[in-house]
Amino acid sequence: MYNLNRKQILLTATLVLSLAACKKLDLAPSDRFTELTFWQSNENVANFLNNVYGGMYSSQTFFYSEALTDNAVSTRNGNTSGQADIIAGGNFTSTLPRFGNEWAFYYGGIKSANIFLDNLDKNTTLTGSLKERYRAEARFIRAFHYANLTNLWGDVPLLKNDISADDAKSVARTPKADVISFIISELDAVTAALPKKEEYGAADRGRITRGAALALKARVLLYQGNRMQEVVAACEALIDNGAQNGQYALVPAYSDVFSPTNEYNSEVILDLQYAPVTRTWNEFIDFAPISAGARSNNMAPTQELVDSYIMLNGRGIRETGSGYNEANPYVNRDPRLAATIVFDQGEWKDDPAATARTIYITPGSTPAGGSNVDEYNTAGQGTPTGYFWRKYYDHTSRSNNYSSGLNLILIRYADVLLMYAEAKNALGGLDAATWDKTIGALRRRAGFSDPGALNFPSASTASLTEIIRRERRSELAMEGRRFDDIRRWGLAETVLNGWAHGARYGDPAIDNGYLRVQQRGFNSSRNYLWPVPESERALNSSLTQNPNY
Repeated sequence: MYNLNRKQILLTATLVLSLAACKKLDLAPSDRFTELTFWQSNENVANFLNNVYGGMYSSQTFFYSEALTDNAVSTRNGNTSGQADIIAGGNFTSTLPRFGNEWAFYYGGIKSANIFLDNLDKNTTLTGSLKERYRAEARFIRAFHYANLTNLWGDVPLLKNDISADDAKSVARTPKADVISFIISELDAVTAALPKKEEYGAADRGRITRGAALALKARVLLYQGNRMQEVVAACEALIDNGAQNGQYALVPAYSDVFSPTNEYNSEVILDLQYAPVTRTWNEFIDFAPISAGARSNNMAPTQELVDSYIMLNGRGIRETGSGYNEANPYVNRDPRLAATIVFDQGEWKDDPAATARTIYITPGSTPAGGSNVDEYNTAGQGTPTGYFWRKYYDHTSRSNNYSSGLNLILIRYADVLLMYAEAKNALGGLDAATWDKTIGALRRRAGFSDPGALNFPSASTASLTEIIRRERRSELAMEGRRFDDIRRWGLAETVLNGWAHGARYGDPAIDNGYLRVQQRGFNSSRNYLWPVPESERALNSSLTQNPNY
């Protein structure tokens, strides 16, 4: 992680924002920074840019976006989960605080980036190349914020410079197409100015790279649905041109991608920076098995996610010849299932050196004399679905109340491979060679060996589309990608209406015994976009509302 003194950064930001609100002075005091002198300090410039990085994303959004999809449910403490349970239920209005908080978060990040960009040239002592790199980093982060905003709200105000509080009261929404054009032009502009990852020293690990700009460009273009040839070009710049744009490769073992001992691995393209004590996240205290020291369960995987993992022979569990046994459902499954989710009688290690122990979740299954705290119980603090999370478990954080300094990966090379496969398939060009270096490579890394899973399937484009979508879900579960995927594919109205289910611990006469955990609702006439927060519209009458809110 690059040098990041959180307290110093916050003080720096507060000072600059205060200075910006003050009348400019003709004389600069010599005993403290003023608006006239602040940007002359190279250290101040670096710290302010670190502050821009610090406001890039949040761990709560990273994890709990899963509970806005068919991958997970959150049934307790709506504030802790960002009110995911309320949004998933479909019974919300534009006054829900989550919408205002998220809008303010992204625009706060944009304001910080704009302040930095508007003032950077006041510094006359930084080298030209370093200044241009700093500028490119801030422009990337601003583009990242706008990409998230347009995914959620469609048309949003496009602010290319910092504006006053009074001006902010009359700014209108910019058409999404124009915002997307701005994002792509910004990413194109900064690509050349950003170093490839190998050109950063150890102290600067985690900074924005040329590869990150190309990968974000591919993601933004993919989400538009009609620019697949451009997606292919951006992905090929990473897959086939590592000498120019950075060398990325799949980590040999899937679980190692998310290990605290393997940060900054070959697969990481962009990650959210954390460090023990200085900046941490602790959501896993509500995800892990109770016997592993969790305090409760606030987000659990669904049966729908578990069912999406294929068999070792490459077939879905309900396909003819799959070999799936509903009475023994976790046998011969995609190894990523066990690497991501803790299911009944799955193994768990409190740390890599510990002896594996069995997690008993089925009611009444714990051996005599053992603790039954992980068993499904409607009155307990355990899992509401019969499943816990394993992915992103940081064993080094257990002794500190699950306060983790493990970086959270925002874009990784596996996603680039999946985007490439999806775009090539949409263009009718997914062949055996492309399959082998994308889906085939991911499955080999996961641990598949059966030719039925590894060989290019003789299937229609539509069938290949379903295979790629299922692969994305299995590979990227708990990484925040499903939220955007089901919306851009138009699947949200199908997968988010009805019950989210848990394991087969319920009444056999109801849904074949699979627990009804949470009733979902998704109105296709409005919910593909979030409502513009009423708190913002009260301040700015020029902000129009999205349809049917």
